[in-house]
Amino acid sequence: QLQLAESGGGLVQPGGSLRLSCVASGFSSDRYTIAWFHQAPGKEREGIACIVMTNDGTNYANSVKGRFTISRDNTKNTVYLQMNNLEHEDTGIYFCATRIVFKRCEVLDIYNYWGQGTQITVSS
Repeated sequence: QLQLAESGGGLVQPGGSLRLSCVASGFSSDRYTIAWFHQAPGKEREGIACIVMTNDGTNYANSVKGRFTISRDNTKNTVYLQMNNLEHEDTGIYFCATRIVFKRCEVLDIYNYWGQGTQITVSS
């Protein structure tokens, strides 16, 4: 059973920081990728960062480059998203998702399995 569980959301002021975690379970190997998606209120989900668990390859959406960093800890089956200099537009639900590929990832790829999401509100 492939399962993803996000945590780390909350209320933060503009310019502040948060770190999200995504714990993956049920995978038979490290041959998969994890991506973070942002769903702003009333908007479609948008991929913002991804990481390949086998080779540490990453990609980011332009909206978060230089502010967010995705990383992995394979011993804990966990992917992190360090979010710095948060803006009002970052408000929304953040999901992690996975697809069974292991050579590269793109934020525009189609992902197959999803967590339940964690809410972030950026407000002064």
